[in-house]
Amino acid sequence: MYKISHSDGKARVGKLKTMHGTVETPFFMPVATKASVKQISPHDLVSLGYKAIIANSLVLFLRPGLPVLNKFNGIHKFMNFNDVIFTDSGGFQMLSKSFLIKADEKGVLFQSPFDGSKHFLRPEDVIKIEEKINADVIMALDHVAHYGTPKSEMAQQVDTTTRWAKRCLEAHKTKQLLFGITQGGTFRDLRKKSTEEISSLPFDGIAIGGLAFGEERPKMYEMLDVSMKIIPEKKPVYLMGVGNPHELIECISQGIDIFDSRFPARNARHGSLFTHKGTILVKNKAFVHDKKPIDPDCDCFVCKSYSRAYINFQLRQNEAVGLRLASYHNLYFISKLLDDVRAAIRDNSFDKFKKSFFRNFKVKERGSFEYGKV
Repeated sequence: MYKISHSDGKARVGKLKTMHGTVETPFFMPVATKASVKQISPHDLVSLGYKAIIANSLVLFLRPGLPVLNKFNGIHKFMNFNDVIFTDSGGFQMLSKSFLIKADEKGVLFQSPFDGSKHFLRPEDVIKIEEKINADVIMALDHVAHYGTPKSEMAQQVDTTTRWAKRCLEAHKTKQLLFGITQGGTFRDLRKKSTEEISSLPFDGIAIGGLAFGEERPKMYEMLDVSMKIIPEKKPVYLMGVGNPHELIECISQGIDIFDSRFPARNARHGSLFTHKGTILVKNKAFVHDKKPIDPDCDCFVCKSYSRAYINFQLRQNEAVGLRLASYHNLYFISKLLDDVRAAIRDNSFDKFKKSFFRNFKVKERGSFEYGKV
């Protein structure tokens, strides 16, 4: 299921075997909430080199619905993506007022933002939904809390997450891999408690949830330090919600294997584009006449074919082509960055690679960076 092949410090390369193939870690997953990444087709994902993506089981359950997905025997044929697909449980939607009505020990009452219909889902129901969607890796239902939730309330949600995790395991009957999710916010003792409890259960992997929600990055890294001392070394570790290039590299250096985030594509749509010399805000006036590609050191078709001035104009006009080109570039940058990271780990040169990348990317300190005109 998961086998580590190389390590360099805490960073490691491994292979995660699933029903639809094997994907090499560390890897990043674009977020395909509705069975698509915004502005990016499944064909694009293949050309970008992505072997894994993540969709959302609750959203797909609500629309297009299980009857549609069942006609295709699951999500892979429905969206014509034949590699690895994860599905989140819907726990993240508990943060949204447009989805959440209430949650208790029994489960969660959701409201569809599409038609207003109400759906009470127990942990067992969530597992059945994910199984019918037929993803390769599915998530246990967790009780997700907003950043800043009082400790007493967070403690209750940690306990609920553990009890729901046990129920998910009991309900799970397929060959899909099932990951448990830890919570605890930024409270060291709660983070430790949750990680110990979820790690003690027979999950195929451990996801770290409840971070990248607004806390300062040094605090996030502190919680990762707490978690990684507890999670068994042989288990794949999935940090949910992180997709900034330098944060990916920092977290990989702590032993994290799997990531997902809307960050690269979402920021691209707002004109924040990655380059090997830092992040640029290409919608700024400074780029109106700039003939250079987004990143002279990038070989994606966008950088080979279009100028910063063109991307600037298309984004400022909110044209779909600009949104697509910017999104494609950022996702390409992340894909190739992870290729380089895996190569550096295999060559035992990851620390050197990390220092060089941080210096060139203009990272000022652990957890912060500056925008530049490059």
